[in-house]
Amino acid sequence: MSDIKADEVLDCRGDVCPMPILKTKKAMDKLASGQILKMQSTDPGSSKDLLSWCERTGNELLKQEQVDGSFVYYVKKK
Repeated sequence: MSDIKADEVLDCRGDVCPMPILKTKKAMDKLASGQILKMQSTDPGSSKDLLSWCERTGNELLKQEQVDGSFVYYVKKK
């Protein structure tokens, strides 16, 4: 498990592209600068998609890991 404290948790398990990224954007819009979103996904393409989205938006992907068959991401709002 991670030692990063998330301010919000978003469960996108079972969703396929582009839903995890669309839901992530919507959740990030609600956060204040510096807050952290934990997003969980089962979509194998979510890793590449989220990294690309972070590069485009300026948000920071702090950590990604695989836990119990899910991809888990920690994204810090710019």
